[in-house]
Amino acid sequence: MPNIDKKTEAVLKKSKDNKVKFWRLWFTDVLGFLKSFSITESEFVEAITDGMGFDGSSIEGYARIEESDLVALPDPDTFTIMPFGGNDAFKVGMMFCDIKNPDGSPYEGCPRNALRKMLKKANNMGFTHYYLGPEMEFFVFKSSLKPEILDEGGYFDMTTRDAAFDLRRDSSLVLESMGIQVEYTHHEVAPSQHEIDMKYKDAIKMADQVMACRMVVKEIAQKAGIFATFMPKPLFGQNGSGMHVHQSLFKGEKNAFFDAKDKYNLSKVAKQFMAGLLKHSKEIVSVVAQWVNSYKRLVPGYEAPVYISWARRNRSALIRVPMYKPGKEMSTRIEYRCPDPACNPYLAFAVMLAAGLKGIEKKYDLPEPVEEDIFEMGAKERKEHGIESLPGDLDMALSHTRNSEVVKEALGEHIFNKFIENKEIEWDRYRVHVTKYEIDRYMPLL
Repeated sequence: MPNIDKKTEAVLKKSKDNKVKFWRLWFTDVLGFLKSFSITESEFVEAITDGMGFDGSSIEGYARIEESDLVALPDPDTFTIMPFGGNDAFKVGMMFCDIKNPDGSPYEGCPRNALRKMLKKANNMGFTHYYLGPEMEFFVFKSSLKPEILDEGGYFDMTTRDAAFDLRRDSSLVLESMGIQVEYTHHEVAPSQHEIDMKYKDAIKMADQVMACRMVVKEIAQKAGIFATFMPKPLFGQNGSGMHVHQSLFKGEKNAFFDAKDKYNLSKVAKQFMAGLLKHSKEIVSVVAQWVNSYKRLVPGYEAPVYISWARRNRSALIRVPMYKPGKEMSTRIEYRCPDPACNPYLAFAVMLAAGLKGIEKKYDLPEPVEEDIFEMGAKERKEHGIESLPGDLDMALSHTRNSEVVKEALGEHIFNKFIENKEIEWDRYRVHVTKYEIDRYMPLL
């Protein structure tokens, strides 16, 4: 047996103690779709010490055919026992992987590596932790064929016990069994819409947990004979699903965002970080809201944050700063509200961090908060306040991303180019599609 470290030894012992006979190795492509392959007990040691080779040429945004050999190296910190797929005789283990080149160097097309690179930059600037706490919103329908709702509930409504009620409870229990802490679950604003909030964690860990959460919710829904979707806007005339991301930077045990002497209890670091997010929001929005459908959610009137401003109480702003509670300085954070839960979390967290760090590097000034309801303002009043809007569709968003040095630095040239290329194809396919709306609206008239 090759030399193994204590983390690897602990994983092997836990696997043996729990009769793990199969492992699932997980990673994502550039678009954030979960990829997986399974190995048997005989391959355990080799996989966790040397990684498992695979052909990357068929993975979206990965290698070309002539350079397709890649290695999936499991991260022992992510080991968990799967709640699905096993029985009394054997269990199934799972680990997330970092993708490597055959020589062991980080593969530039791996989203997890992109986020890790930005975290290293934050470390070099003196920040030891980038904590994130996303709010995962999703819809539950009767099937995948059409968005047929299960309830007429609203925000925090206590509906009668149905399949969706059980789904929230069962999803929480399964996530907890996988070591993922759940803070809240509740019904959201729209009919058949729900939310799961996970307790804050470091960025890499939280990106892994977002991927696991999506898989668990969908798996449990399927077992119940219903369908869960993280599509941003499946219902016309109703609120869409967002992924508001609470975030903060720490230096050791100290929250770098807190300042007791500031009137908002925000440090200079926090203000510069927020200013960076605001300044570069148009550039990064195609990554945090990456689908054509994302921009059906980002429209005024449905609690969607389309206006580039910040506030403490105002949820119509792009960034909200939850009010400080005395003695809770560790909880000081900002809430970035335009991402949606269908994004690639590794890339989304990387570009958010990149934008914030740029604000700290360049010492950006933060404008004053806007506490008025921006949705009620006219265009002239918004202009007087200096409030701009996010791009209105994916094509407009890409026009800002293409020229963004911040996004290119965050993603690396390989992922940056592959991401842009894929999104341009998506937009072209959408642009030439003739919708039912056009048939219903124009055929009788023209």
